Amino acid sequence: RAQVGIFAGIPMIGLREPAIGDFQRFVKRLFDLVATTALLLLLWPLLLVIAILIKLDSPGPIIFKQQRMGENGKVFWMYKFRSMVVGAEEHWYEVARLTKDGNVLHKVRDDPRVTRVGRWLRRWSLDELPQLFNVLKGDMSLVGPRPEMPWLVELYEPWQRKRFAVPQGMTSWWAISGRSDKPLHLHIEDDLYYIQNYSLLLDLQILWKTIGLVLKGRGAF
Repeated sequence: RAQVGIFAGIPMIGLREPAIGDFQRFVKRLFDLVATTALLLLLWPLLLVIAILIKLDSPGPIIFKQQRMGENGKVFWMYKFRSMVVGAEEHWYEVARLTKDGNVLHKVRDDPRVTRVGRWLRRWSLDELPQLFNVLKGDMSLVGPRPEMPWLVELYEPWQRKRFAVPQGMTSWWAISGRSDKPLHLHIEDDLYYIQNYSLLLDLQILWKTIGLVLKGRGAF
């Protein structure tokens, strides 16, 4: 597992080789394909209803696409149901908040760019459902470190980029730890823990806890 120590007042993280090997990658991908196909067959009526609500609520496209960085630094288009007004990305810096140390907060509460339907979608994490198609395409996995925006990755130190050694996921160890309102640099340790301790059982545990959080309405804000 990843171990954190202090050297000369500086946090240092020591890593062993990631636990995920070729066979585990094959099993993980097979599980992703089977589970994602089943979920899409089950959820397509809900996806249709959400698409209609978004179109009725505010002008703009139903699907929001954003470039994210995936495994081994590969950039891809990640899909979401649009939960913000059109052009929201242009006003990101107007609502971004920093910690007292100057670190960017990964999520912003009470974001004025979020639409009425979007706020409901985010509460129940329904805006993330189109990423099932990213999983089918092989851009993502059901479980793994969350894919990051390329411009934020440019701020990473070399050791932080180790989180891209595995497929990025729809949900993650960090996401179920109740830390979505923490500065983005604090989730790296959780991502490294996942990589170093990977197993299919761990993926199943994360998925189970994710379902519980979603049903309680404790999605992202």
